[in-house]
Amino acid sequence: MKGYSMLAPVYDRLNGTVDYCAWADFLEACFAKYGAAKPSAVLDLACGTGAMTLELARRGYDMIGLDLSDEMLAEADRKARAEGLGGILFLSGDMTAFELYGTVQAVVCCLDGINHLTVREDLDACFALVKNYLEPGGLFCFDLNTPYKFRTVYADRDYILEDDGVMCCWRSRLSKKGDTADFYLTVFEEKDGVWMREDGVERERAWGLRAIENALSRAGMELLNVSSDCAFTVPDASAERWYLTARVPESASKNRRTI
Repeated sequence: MKGYSMLAPVYDRLNGTVDYCAWADFLEACFAKYGAAKPSAVLDLACGTGAMTLELARRGYDMIGLDLSDEMLAEADRKARAEGLGGILFLSGDMTAFELYGTVQAVVCCLDGINHLTVREDLDACFALVKNYLEPGGLFCFDLNTPYKFRTVYADRDYILEDDGVMCCWRSRLSKKGDTADFYLTVFEEKDGVWMREDGVERERAWGLRAIENALSRAGMELLNVSSDCAFTVPDASAERWYLTARVPESASKNRRTI
């Protein structure tokens, strides 16, 4: 069944409460706090409809947006062209098996993209590629839905997301172990007075911090910081989202040319 690809035309309308400007401010604060220099080229991993890609492009970064969904990328490219941001490179690819044309100085992955890697092999493959395409000293900034959120927010609950002319029914079903959640999505969209329906399913994995830190270490990166919000707040046991910053050590050898 279709996953998030079917959401491409309505995704931004259903996520209108996400403050990408504030999130980009936080990413830039991470660049300044943990990076050796301000990055010029940035990869937005699992970029979806490109909300963060475009926001960072407006701020002067050379952006690459990568996503598995061609439908999401088409929407991202449409928005970029409408704003005259023609210099963004959008690539179709899997987080676990992508190829770039050179290295970048930062990689970002927003809105729990890493949670969609549900097995260790995929997590390791993704992190290895991120490290491969990051220059020495380059930063990897990403976020995760926490195990606490899986147990309390996702735990076998149903949600309705609405906007003018669109409604998404979201059913969450937690596994017996509590480490994965399946999201059953039904989208109704009004087109010319007729309501059209599409169904899809997605799965996320609840990764613990130790597992993430170990995976980063296996890939040759170091975890620098974990926050529970965009104000660098130290997370407590009830944090629903972690914002993580990792880095490729300065001593790492460069094995690809810079774009």
